[in-house]
Amino acid sequence: MTTAQIGIVISIFLYLAMMLLVGFVSSRETNDVKDFYLGGRKLGPLVTAMSAEASDMSSYLLMGVPGLAYLTGIADAGWTAAGLIAGTYLNWLFTAKRLRNYTEKLDAITIPDYFKKRFKDDSNITLCIGAIFILIFFVPYTASGFSACGKLFSSLFGINYQLAMIVSAVIIVGYTTTGGFLAASKTDFIQSIVMTLALLFVLGYGIVTAGGLGAVIDNAGALPGFLNISATYDNAANAAAPYGIFNKITMFCWGLGYFGMPHILLRFMATRKASELTLSRRIASVWVLVSLGIAVFLGVVGRAMTQSGVLTSLVDPANPGSSSTAETLIVVLAQQISENGFFFALIAGLVLAGILASTMSTADSQLIAASSAVSENIVQETIGIKLSETAAMLTARATLIAVAIFGILIAWNPNSSVFGIVSFAWAGFGAVFGPIMILSLYWKRTNRAGAIAGMISGGLMVFIWKYLVRPMGGVWDLYELAPAFLVAIIVIVVVSLLTREPEKEIIDKFDQVAKMS
Repeated sequence: MTTAQIGIVISIFLYLAMMLLVGFVSSRETNDVKDFYLGGRKLGPLVTAMSAEASDMSSYLLMGVPGLAYLTGIADAGWTAAGLIAGTYLNWLFTAKRLRNYTEKLDAITIPDYFKKRFKDDSNITLCIGAIFILIFFVPYTASGFSACGKLFSSLFGINYQLAMIVSAVIIVGYTTTGGFLAASKTDFIQSIVMTLALLFVLGYGIVTAGGLGAVIDNAGALPGFLNISATYDNAANAAAPYGIFNKITMFCWGLGYFGMPHILLRFMATRKASELTLSRRIASVWVLVSLGIAVFLGVVGRAMTQSGVLTSLVDPANPGSSSTAETLIVVLAQQISENGFFFALIAGLVLAGILASTMSTADSQLIAASSAVSENIVQETIGIKLSETAAMLTARATLIAVAIFGILIAWNPNSSVFGIVSFAWAGFGAVFGPIMILSLYWKRTNRAGAIAGMISGGLMVFIWKYLVRPMGGVWDLYELAPAFLVAIIVIVVVSLLTREPEKEIIDKFDQVAKMS
């Protein structure tokens, strides 16, 4: 092992040890299933804000977004980032406080559980559908995190990609199964700090190495369409490709996904006081604005470094349109940093720990949500198997491990794109849960039939659009979230109006929560 590799390993080892320690300490506060899934509703405003955003900003923040910007320029990554920034703020503004109050009043500890009690669904259909879709989309989402870890260690030490991925998964599962939701939230708070430091340091290093800010702009600007918000850079043709209004709208619509993300919505439900969510919203919005802005610009800086000859090209010559290789940008930069001495190797290790942080902070939250969907929503409530407190905890942890195994299988191919996997899962959650979440909180006429029809139509449309409509190309080549979200909204409204109005008890609770919020 070289001196640089030793320094990197020390930093990463200390970081991972700290995460496992937090999981062990949190286990002392996890006494029952409600603590395991929701942490006893005792998160403070800072931890609520930063754990929500860290669990949101998965490996696509440090790998996916910079890699996309490196490959095609600022348009695709920039419009996506703009949508995420807007969606973050609006989700905190309109969803957080009302969902917190509603779930406390209904004593709901999961998102499917909320829908069941919100619509007084004794048949458990809404609960079962919600739990199934959580499993369908969380498995690939978790896979994206494992893929990022595999790429990190494979690129860094030349070890087998699959082995690196498995080891990373074992560590994530280790602290999550131990401490549950509290462990996930506390580690996410720490990981948000590590992610921020990593982005800032690598960006500064890249600008200096590229010859300064002016050189970055000049070098990147030499590529046709690279710095144009209405065009992208075509690597194969070395020319600008148009980036039309429909592309802008659909990528901006990434922000719609926030209204349906279970791992983010759970943070709203777990906060200590609804009144503290205003402060949490401000903290979260500022952090997302800064971190995504840096991530996009990091891709520009990386491409400028390639143009100036100080960084090897990360465009795959065999597949110049794929972002898979470009997503290793921050890993390559960290390797360069580590070559400047032992101290810089330790710093590089911190940067690489930031990649682990971005991955782990999302994967742990997804694993918690997925295990709750099976243990609480499917096994106990839908199937009707009554479990003791001990058996319920064992089932939750076993499910968590099973989801991790399926995630590993999906991410087994080292050429899988982190951004591509995340975008599909994001669309799925946004379309299945987003429309019904908004309408359940703000439209009292929404009923059980509308909720069921909306979730099913939203989920199906994601698959239909991605695999049947989008391949037609042209104006149909749009990100599947926007059309699926729109279809689900329309279906919920139409079906709710055509079927029986909600019972008086449901309306009364809606009015009570509206006054509280």
